[in-house]
Amino acid sequence: MTLTSIVTWIVLGLIAGVVAKMVIPGKDPGGIIVTIIIGIVGAFVGGFVGGLLGLGAVGGLSLGSIVTAIVGAIILLLVFRMVRKNA
Repeated sequence: MTLTSIVTWIVLGLIAGVVAKMVIPGKDPGGIIVTIIIGIVGAFVGGFVGGLLGLGAVGGLSLGSIVTAIVGAIILLLVFRMVRKNA
């Protein structure tokens, strides 16, 4: 993994976090900072899972990469909310 790909994942994560928050609005503990972190982690998770499933990975600034990162961020945001709700 190169520095360029790591920076790409972080940028996609920022975008994915914002879009995930717009798609699934609501009050989350931690506000925008937590949402951005969830977006970044979601981009990594989405890229990793997408790569394992042969759907492509987050590897550059392409539409497929952005969609993969957003889906990962949405899933992670939903999981985060379920965990926080049950805690």
